[in-house]
Amino acid sequence: MVKINHLGIIVDGNGRWAKEKGLNRSMGHKRGAEVLKDIILYLNREKLVNYLSLYVFSTENFDRPQEEVNYLMELFLKWFKTVEKEYTQENIKVYFSGRKEYLRSDIVDAMILLEEKTKNNTGLVVNFCLSYGGRAEIVDATKKIVNKVINNELNIEDIDEKLFSQNLYHNLPDIDFLIRTSGENRISNFMLWQISYAEFYFPKTYFPDFNLDEVKKAFEEYAKRDRRFGRVK
Repeated sequence: MVKINHLGIIVDGNGRWAKEKGLNRSMGHKRGAEVLKDIILYLNREKLVNYLSLYVFSTENFDRPQEEVNYLMELFLKWFKTVEKEYTQENIKVYFSGRKEYLRSDIVDAMILLEEKTKNNTGLVVNFCLSYGGRAEIVDATKKIVNKVINNELNIEDIDEKLFSQNLYHNLPDIDFLIRTSGENRISNFMLWQISYAEFYFPKTYFPDFNLDEVKKAFEEYAKRDRRFGRVK
């Protein structure tokens, strides 16, 4: 199976999956979390991906019903507190991207601790995009660069695409393949800088049904793509 350097997944369809089954939306998120855990471990063990960025909660998602937001926050908190030992054994390194000031302090503490505990791991890098927005990341990177110029740490002439990338939440390689589940054909403000030449894949499958067979189908689709990066072969 073809290897992907940086895979992005927009996790979508949990609520609709639950609704169609007559369940509370939270049960869709619970099932989605279980599926996501399986995908992370599979990609790491099979060494199919070097970097995995996951859009799990956008800044806009805070506008959802408070009950649903609270459930998701508790789900994240439980996950981050319980996977440290497993990710250490699996050699998985964790990053978080997003605006932490919008999150509860106990969740931020758990995120910081998980990043610290896994910082020396050398396997799959999992970048959780939580309280995240692509435009916000670009704005925050711009502010960092401006402050460096003001403080005489940087000359304006030094600013280029490479330097800009280094001032994003994390200096990750560009996304090669972006998957959005549930059949929605949009990117919803996800890693706008990093997807400039990404291949897109929009399966109609809701994320709770996006099992390992669906993951393999996605990789088969990626293998068919002819990536030219604006050039002619």
